[in-house]
Amino acid sequence: MDDTASAPVPAQITAEQRELLDQVLDRWSLQVLDKLCERPHRFNELRRAITVVTQKSLTSTLRRLERNGMVDRVVVGTRPVAVEYHLTELGATLQDLIDALLRWASGNMESVRHARARFDDGGPA
Repeated sequence: MDDTASAPVPAQITAEQRELLDQVLDRWSLQVLDKLCERPHRFNELRRAITVVTQKSLTSTLRRLERNGMVDRVVVGTRPVAVEYHLTELGATLQDLIDALLRWASGNMESVRHARARFDDGGPA
């Protein structure tokens, strides 16, 4: 019996998928999405929560996430008028994936540190 006929075909990442993943999993998007998984935030709340992000980078990240349908921008009718960002229904589907990525990073950080040290010291990987 030929086992190759029933073996799953490895998924090919399309250019469109790669672009989306690059935009959703980039340096700032992952942190913004993680914060918005907790609750809606105003722009300045996000800036304070992600201390190293610049205003320009955060603005760009939020626009990109909004364009991809992950985040909604809502004008809050307070005085002064404010803008609040929250996850869309589509964006909320990322919460389990983000949590899994963060658990993986936490659980494997020590191994990564050791691998980096070996590499930086010129030792075998």
